[in-house]
Amino acid sequence: MKIVLALGGNALQSNPKDKSAEGQLNTCKETAKSIVDLIEKGHTVSIVHGNGPQVGQILSSVEAGYKQDSSNVLFPFDVCGAFSQGYIGYHLQNAIGEELKRRNINKSVGTVVTQVVVDKNDGGFQNPTKPIGSFYSKEEADVLAVEKGYIMKEDAGRGYRRVVASPKPIDVIEKEMIKELVENGKVVISCGGGGIPVIREGQEVKGVPAVIDKDFAAEKLAEILDADALLILTAVDRVCINYNKPDQKELAVMKLDEVDRYIQEKQFAPGSMLPKVEACKKFVQFNNDKIAIIASLSRAVEALEGTSGTKIVY
Repeated sequence: MKIVLALGGNALQSNPKDKSAEGQLNTCKETAKSIVDLIEKGHTVSIVHGNGPQVGQILSSVEAGYKQDSSNVLFPFDVCGAFSQGYIGYHLQNAIGEELKRRNINKSVGTVVTQVVVDKNDGGFQNPTKPIGSFYSKEEADVLAVEKGYIMKEDAGRGYRRVVASPKPIDVIEKEMIKELVENGKVVISCGGGGIPVIREGQEVKGVPAVIDKDFAAEKLAEILDADALLILTAVDRVCINYNKPDQKELAVMKLDEVDRYIQEKQFAPGSMLPKVEACKKFVQFNNDKIAIIASLSRAVEALEGTSGTKIVY
């Protein structure tokens, strides 16, 4: 089975208090075991990952250097996204490669720094809401708005932060390369952090300050690769309704009409479970013969076998 696998933050940094590079690599070594379990079963696995904490750390470090000395480069956000793809991809390919060798599986694994096309007219650009980077005073925020063109908004009384759009992905620039690698049996890590957001301007491809949700990027990649399954791995075994309430209920299967009803009922948290469910819905709508599953990282194999996870069906 050809699988596109989306990894959440817990697959990269399981301990929120340990954001060190060493801590991330150790977590990736554990994550690699679940990924290689799938490969060992004979599945072709392509990997997409998030980058929220990592790109935040990178941007905060860049901003701290700039605050201390304005001669330091204040790298654009799309460049920081590229940094994070290399950083996370390096750790994942290192860990997966080691685990493959440990099991005597002869497969290559590598990372493709990926540009993901968004529509410059996407509604998200009209009202950016995604906060990124450091907190600033009102005075500092006003200067950045004038000098850098940033959109700065007050954040819950803690100061001002830059906000960017969260547009939907519409294409992947490196798709032919990724397809060729996958078809040749390689384990490919791509669209990291949802991909580097770019827009097309004539023959040019131009980076833009935005955040693409990694679940939607994984869904788009699954369409491009004609994958059999989209597998979104997170911290819970199954999707729940009435989450954290006395009548909480785990769902083994959700039909599309049920998905729509639960979304209308606001059963799924925005920025958390909601994009996962919406991405799965989109993949099943793309081809109702396909499989979309939300499951825990540790039970990925069981999810494909139907004994764990939540399957979204037409």
